[in-house]
Amino acid sequence: MPRAVSGIPELRTLGPGPVDLGHSSWLEITQERVNTFAEATDDHQWIHTDPERAASGPFGGTIAHGYLTVALLIPLWTELLTVENVGMAVNCGLNSLRFRTPVHVGAKIRAAGTIVSVSEVRGGVEVVVDLEVEIDGKKRPACQAQAVYRFYE
Repeated sequence: MPRAVSGIPELRTLGPGPVDLGHSSWLEITQERVNTFAEATDDHQWIHTDPERAASGPFGGTIAHGYLTVALLIPLWTELLTVENVGMAVNCGLNSLRFRTPVHVGAKIRAAGTIVSVSEVRGGVEVVVDLEVEIDGKKRPACQAQAVYRFYE
C-alpha cells in the first residue's frame, strides 16, 4: 500500500528527509516483457532476446535490459508514494544511476525508496528520492538511482 499524500502542503511535511517509503510489491520479469522492450527500443541483443544462445552466454540465460529495469521504476514508484490533489507531477530525471546486478528473466524485482529531500520550486516542490531495485533472493540490487520529481499546484 503506497504512502498517500494529499496536496503540496502535506508533501512539504515530508521534508527535509530522509523518509523511508518502504517497498513495492514483487514484479516478475518475463521473456515477453523483455522482448516487447526490445521491440520498442530496437535493442535486440541476444543476451536479452535469444534464450537458447544466452543459455551458454556470460549470464547463463537471458537478462532484462538495464533501461527496462529503470523504466519499471515508474509503476514500482507509484506503489511507494501517491500524491493527490496536485495540478501536475513531472519526472525531472535522475541525479545518478548505477546498474549493479543483471536481472535474469524469471526473476522478481521490487523497489525500495527513501525521500532524500523536499525543497521549494516556483509553483510547487521538488522531491529527491533514492530508489533501489532489489532482486528476490539476491544480496546486490539490480540498480540504484536517485530520481527527481516536481509536483505543482
